[in-house]
Amino acid sequence: MLLDHDQCYRMIQSRDPRFDGWFVTAVRTTGIYCRPSCPAITPKRVNVEFFLAAATAQSNGYRACKRCRPDASPGSPEWNARADVVGRAMRLIADGLVDRGGVGALADRLGYSERQVHRLLVAEVGSGPLALARAQRAQTARILIETTSLSITDVAFASGFQSVRQFNDTVREVYAASPSELRSAKSPVFPAEAGGPLTVRLACREPFDSAAMFDFLGARAIPGTEHVDGDVYRRSLRLARGNAVISLSVVGEAVSCSLVLDDIADAQAAVQRARRLLDLDADPARIADHLGADPLLAPLVAKRPGLRAPAHPDGTELLVRAVLGQQVSVAGARTLASRLVAAHGEPLANPVGAVTHAFPDAATIAGLSPHDFAMPRARGAALIDACAHVADGRLVLDAGSDREAAAAALQAVRGIGPWTAGYVAMRALGDPDVFLPTDVGVRNALSALGVDSSPKAAASLAERWRPWRSYALHHLWASL
Repeated sequence: MLLDHDQCYRMIQSRDPRFDGWFVTAVRTTGIYCRPSCPAITPKRVNVEFFLAAATAQSNGYRACKRCRPDASPGSPEWNARADVVGRAMRLIADGLVDRGGVGALADRLGYSERQVHRLLVAEVGSGPLALARAQRAQTARILIETTSLSITDVAFASGFQSVRQFNDTVREVYAASPSELRSAKSPVFPAEAGGPLTVRLACREPFDSAAMFDFLGARAIPGTEHVDGDVYRRSLRLARGNAVISLSVVGEAVSCSLVLDDIADAQAAVQRARRLLDLDADPARIADHLGADPLLAPLVAKRPGLRAPAHPDGTELLVRAVLGQQVSVAGARTLASRLVAAHGEPLANPVGAVTHAFPDAATIAGLSPHDFAMPRARGAALIDACAHVADGRLVLDAGSDREAAAAALQAVRGIGPWTAGYVAMRALGDPDVFLPTDVGVRNALSALGVDSSPKAAASLAERWRPWRSYALHHLWASL
């Protein structure tokens, strides 16, 4: 993704917040980098340069602006949409893989050597994986320092740093201030009680149809692992070092995310999975411009501005739910899943309200019998076989997976068809361009719009909605 400097300069002149997260502006005369909407006086064209990532600006000696807070802007929608190696790498780095396992773990997941991964990222983004992970740690640290009451030591490890000294040095270098100075300059937005949840703000591009999002999640919430209480959605998460419960609600123009963690070091991964779950890094204006130009979808897009495509933070859980949901209603699939959780879910060490269990892991489900499921034996066998593939590592279902390869591997499992593979690709893998022409809801929605709803005709019609067919799909579902 190459930057057009003339276009970028026009964007910073407009101070349009829609462009925040797409790139950063670095000012040579001040040594500061900003988000495009920074309210400061626009610098002269000859004095600025543009970078795709904050890490690249930092590597070139720039410090983050204290006024516009470029670290608090939404992430670039480009990295969530792209299916290539660089897009996958950026999603895995955001999830904390480099912090947990180093560049070697990232290279293994991508199927490349460490040198190739570094070369690809530098060529495309301007920074290698270590620099990108370091910048993310610094950004997370500043948010936690300024918006929570966590101790400075806890902030260091929650941000992914391996030592307090490394944390202090990085914060001073990036922000020209010590962690204590950043803390004293701000009052915590979410003061925390001792032993209470950690709460942070999640930036979001407007518009955001939060009502539709929480309705979608609430209708599918599995008792024990998820719960909707008024305008708050809660769910459990399986993370690298333990379990967690996230509580999400809308506060003004941002989302409040409260975390109860078994291990504070999982905070960054939990935040990133919450962002993906709510699709907060999407560019709703860009998607609406494309889909709204279609005469069939235009009324639906106008009716629901900011409609998102909810992802899912646990690929195994989503796969199980998709198989359970074959040929039954949403309510029926929810009932089947709740029985599975009650019988085989893992009790949480720190339950929150009605969220008391983590969904069974792949190994647990792979060890069950087809007779343990209230559905046809062949489908139960397919579910067990698919979970066995996940448990032994033959199949990985997360935001960093190769989408085409994962979907093909799923369909190679006997009993897993295109609908299930597509649904998993859309939600567990975050693919923005999935369409399900055989889906009953899609066919009913198209029929109500007065067009041919046969699978062949629907698939042909959806071609004009690329590369945002997942969003078109959600608009069709919402129209019902």
